[in-house]
Amino acid sequence: MKKILKILFGRLGTTIIIMILQILVLVLPILVLSDKYVYVNIFFKILSIVMVIAVVNSKSNPMYKLIYTMVILIFPVFGGLFYLLITRQSSTKALSKRINYLTKSTFDFLQQDQDILKEIKDNMSIYKNVVYLNNYGKYPVYKNTDVTYFPVGEAKWDAMIKELKKAEKYIFMEYFIIKKGKFWSSILEILKEKAQQGVDVRLMFDGMGCINHIDNEDIKEYESYGIKCKIFNKFVPVLSTLHNNRDHRKILVIDGHTAFNGGINLADEYVNVTSPLGGHWKDCAVMLKGDAAYSFALMFLSLWQIKKRHEEKDIENYSLYKPDKPYIAKDKNSFVMPYGDSPLDGELVGEYVYLNIIQNAKKYVHIYTPYLILDNEMITALKQAAKSGIDVKIVMPHKPDHWYAYALGKAQFEELVEAGINIFEYSPGFIHSKVFVCDDEVAVVGTINLDFRSLYLHFECATWLYNSNVIADIEQDYENTISICEKITLDKCRKIGPLKRLFYSILKLFAPLM
Repeated sequence: MKKILKILFGRLGTTIIIMILQILVLVLPILVLSDKYVYVNIFFKILSIVMVIAVVNSKSNPMYKLIYTMVILIFPVFGGLFYLLITRQSSTKALSKRINYLTKSTFDFLQQDQDILKEIKDNMSIYKNVVYLNNYGKYPVYKNTDVTYFPVGEAKWDAMIKELKKAEKYIFMEYFIIKKGKFWSSILEILKEKAQQGVDVRLMFDGMGCINHIDNEDIKEYESYGIKCKIFNKFVPVLSTLHNNRDHRKILVIDGHTAFNGGINLADEYVNVTSPLGGHWKDCAVMLKGDAAYSFALMFLSLWQIKKRHEEKDIENYSLYKPDKPYIAKDKNSFVMPYGDSPLDGELVGEYVYLNIIQNAKKYVHIYTPYLILDNEMITALKQAAKSGIDVKIVMPHKPDHWYAYALGKAQFEELVEAGINIFEYSPGFIHSKVFVCDDEVAVVGTINLDFRSLYLHFECATWLYNSNVIADIEQDYENTISICEKITLDKCRKIGPLKRLFYSILKLFAPLM
């Protein structure tokens, strides 16, 4: 009851109430007018028909087309107007224009070393993926970078503490969730100390992800220590599609030569100090040391400057953030490519990278994901790979954090298992890792879930690895994890009762919203 009251009367609860009131203010007058005046009713119905035609001819995913069409047809009076409002907002266009401008401003500092590209040209499937990321986002592939893999959050925590203490020039931190506790307190103490030493410390966090965790007083406190703070897409209780475009990235960059990336937010449950879901929380991350780390610094800066105007004089001098000293990597044969994905550039970078790995696999594709809410393209690719003899394994949570997301995953189990895909639940608890590993030669560790929100709506990032020594560590962790998981059998999938099947069928219609 205390938890419910806290939600109802807290910032999130107040925000939800305000949003509901706005919807009522929009909907009720339309319903009253259309009921009273026949011409108003006809106008909105014609508008709905026009909007259905627009939806069908749009470039969006078929699942989005389906749900928009359903809303318009079920609520013909205001459905068309609703679609028009959410797809024609000037604020979204302005944000998109600004982000694209800032991203392009980094291109001169993200030049691909052609000699590195030539080294992988013989492996055509790998080469095509690299060229794609070069073209859509200007993400270079690097060598001279050592990578460390952390199979659990606690291991990353230890490494973060050690590396933060070494910072001399700058610390850039960008996280979806920052929550007060032992983990964040240990980080904050170092940030305070470094800021007082003159290190450029910047902290960026998502407005929705931290809506219940960081308030204005906290920001004032952090800034009093000399830490520069920024809320990405601060949540304002007005009807806007911008609320969907959250900063889901997790990035830490130190002096341009060291970077961390993965699924781990700055909250105690991610390092198993607390256990809100019960059981063990498994998450993964990587640390980059060397040339590739600078890519994450530019990725951070492209969003950090989001409030500034479209003027060249406002752009940061990116050359200042290059590492001062050259790094000599121990792993001489590793190829490392940090990359990001924006929901506002019309390019599904995160999904295309995953699809490329699945479609070009020769032996196996092993996947960690907390959510399994797949579009038709991803389902087709996974099924085709499994039917072609590829060992496709997916590890999901046994204890979910969102029941509806878990239910949607289970709704797709039977189809996937029937095609030969091996699905496992992480018996010790919850798995939040976002990892692909394939054929002992390619891996991706990052923030990108297998769901619509990550693939279509959020700002995301990941680290693509080829021929790296660390890939063996990732695969070994996967095999160790599988040994303590429960396999989902076809018999178990088919034992679901008719009412639950009906519920799953209805829930699938709303998959793009989850």
